[in-house]
Amino acid sequence: MIAVDKLSRTPIYEQLINEIERQITAEVLPVGAKLPSVRELSVKLCINPNTVQKALAELDSRKIIISAPGRGSFVAEDAKERILNRRLSKLKEFKELATLLLTSGADVKVLNDTIKEAAEHLKKEADIL
Repeated sequence: MIAVDKLSRTPIYEQLINEIERQITAEVLPVGAKLPSVRELSVKLCINPNTVQKALAELDSRKIIISAPGRGSFVAEDAKERILNRRLSKLKEFKELATLLLTSGADVKVLNDTIKEAAEHLKKEADIL
């Protein structure tokens, strides 16, 4: 089930992108799966159809989904790999942030513990799915 938090500071269209990508990587939405229509998602989530369209257009431009006029949007064959590659490209930013924190006096143990907590949280979330 796709969900968004209307009280979050993250824009709804970004939440929608992240949620769809999460479901693809967790294989809740497998390759070739048809996504709900713009109208279905906007009604189900009580959000503006333009917001849904913006999210789907972004996913389409990233080649995560394939939109077929009159047929709908489908999970692309290599969607999971594209999502992973884009996320791995953020490792450089992570490395820079870790360096900044360490040179500012942050403890290596605190950084390691934070990473372990994130991994444990993801594992628990995956078990729920």
